[in-house]
Amino acid sequence: MNWKKISKPSSPLFSLLASLVLLLASIPLRAEVRPHGLFRDNAVLQRGVKLPVWGFTDRTEKVTVSLQGQEVITEPTDGKWRVDLAPLSAGGPYTLSIAQGSEKVELKNILSGDVWLCGGQSNMQWPLSQTERGKEAIQASANDRIRLFSVPRRGVAQPESDVSGSWALCGPETVAEFTAVGYYFGRDLEKALGVPIGLISTNLGGTTAERWIRKEAIDSNPDLQGMSSPQGASDLYNAMIAPLAPYGIRGAIWYQGESNADRAVQYRKLMPAMIKSWRDTFSQGDFPFFMVQLAPFMKISPEPMESSWAELREAQLISVQTTPKTAMAVITDVGDEGDIHPKKKEAVGARLALRARGVAYGEKLEYSGPVFDKMSLKDGKAVISFAHVGGGLASRDERLQGFSVAGEDKKFYNAEAKIEGDTVVVWSDKVSEPAAVRFGWANYPVVNLWNNAGLPASPFRTDAFPATTEGKK
Repeated sequence: MNWKKISKPSSPLFSLLASLVLLLASIPLRAEVRPHGLFRDNAVLQRGVKLPVWGFTDRTEKVTVSLQGQEVITEPTDGKWRVDLAPLSAGGPYTLSIAQGSEKVELKNILSGDVWLCGGQSNMQWPLSQTERGKEAIQASANDRIRLFSVPRRGVAQPESDVSGSWALCGPETVAEFTAVGYYFGRDLEKALGVPIGLISTNLGGTTAERWIRKEAIDSNPDLQGMSSPQGASDLYNAMIAPLAPYGIRGAIWYQGESNADRAVQYRKLMPAMIKSWRDTFSQGDFPFFMVQLAPFMKISPEPMESSWAELREAQLISVQTTPKTAMAVITDVGDEGDIHPKKKEAVGARLALRARGVAYGEKLEYSGPVFDKMSLKDGKAVISFAHVGGGLASRDERLQGFSVAGEDKKFYNAEAKIEGDTVVVWSDKVSEPAAVRFGWANYPVVNLWNNAGLPASPFRTDAFPATTEGKK
């Protein structure tokens, strides 16, 4: 056959072939019904709440969703569909079926349990493989009642509606690069509660909190107007939080703040706004939210100092004290003077799990270390009272460390301190009449006040002297 002759544009056969190509190109690929990206094999569905299941389709026929004897039918709208299933008890494995016309999608090995978001910056992103005793933890990690989902790390200008990824069974092959804090938290919860745990890792190193907040929440908040950030705002919320909703969750854990330390005072308003933004997005009420206080970092100072990191820790404490159903894990004992990423992550996850057990699950246990309550004066000394004394105050050494005291001149000196009952008495020969006491107020606090429940005290200050980050946006 003379191909050159029939392939000329004027050839009738060429025109026929071209028309056929155009016709085929105009025919859409096979229509399909598909669930949202969080609904995959091995998923954990949140127990005990109305359960939204949703997804997408390019057809108009009704969609039927079936799970554990439930069957709910809905009509798609604008290419989307959603049903709400009745609450499930903890259990499984189940099969979740989604059907439209002759098509049927079956998701297998589904469990019902508790789902937790694991958010923040690099210390939440930090993988189990790079932590102290990580190798041993990885080898012992096999547990198909813990499921892992990692949200792709990216930011976008507008909120998205779907996410890619898959649920993995927890084990040596899957957990090594998963968030270490999240893993230890989930491991301890599963052991304590005896229910399946789903962990959704949604975090990115080096990020500021405003990138995780819905834009409308920033624009409508007078405390945050005029906020500046070289990274921009809301892009991570758009790609890594918005598309997850309204997936059923039990709560969230959060480890972030290093990138906001230069604007620590602003963080007092920023963090509660972020928590509210997430709660509004998921429309599941005030779900529990637990954060990690910044770890000690940078060169140890032998003398009292001003510190933006201390101010950020204070902002974190204020945030949980002013926001319902929140708590904070204090980790003053697991820092690293030369590394912003301390490798001791097991204690961090364990303390977050304690907060969850005490606040989210209502167990009768002490979940917090000592927290400053009030100061009084007696015989030229300051008397500090605490909440969460946990069976009594304790020192990890003979001499309490980390306290400083100032008079009306606002000049702080290292102070002596001793435990008397459920209080700490603080004084210095250089200050005849204490006006303010600080504890652990440094980039790297060297402190040793604990309670008898085995939890460290939070750094604090009794004064309201102007902060070094005051007014910074």
